[in-house]
Amino acid sequence: QVRLVESGGGSVQAGGSLSLSCVNSRYIAGSTCMGWFRLAQAKEREFVASIDSSGRTSYADSVKGRFTISWYNTNTVYLQMNSLKPEDTAMYYCAAEYNSFCSGTYPYWGQGIQVAVSS
Repeated sequence: QVRLVESGGGSVQAGGSLSLSCVNSRYIAGSTCMGWFRLAQAKEREFVASIDSSGRTSYADSVKGRFTISWYNTNTVYLQMNSLKPEDTAMYYCAAEYNSFCSGTYPYWGQGIQVAVSS
């Protein structure tokens, strides 16, 4: 059974930084892709960033240059968020899939964690 647990988040003023972490109970070497998504009020779920077992990353245009996704160890992924904007306010979700690359299917999801950015 795959369990994803997010931590971090909270409230910060615009321009500040926050980091999120996600611990995955199941890691398969060479076949684990982790992603971050967010859901803001009255908006659709949005892809934020992903990283595969090889360290290849992908980012939404809205966060490029501000957010960084990385592996802390084999089962923990970080999302460092800098230069935060009010429009980054959302519930952030960690997701996982087991492929040699990030295909976007993500059948496994965490509970989510709130990020609030005030102006």
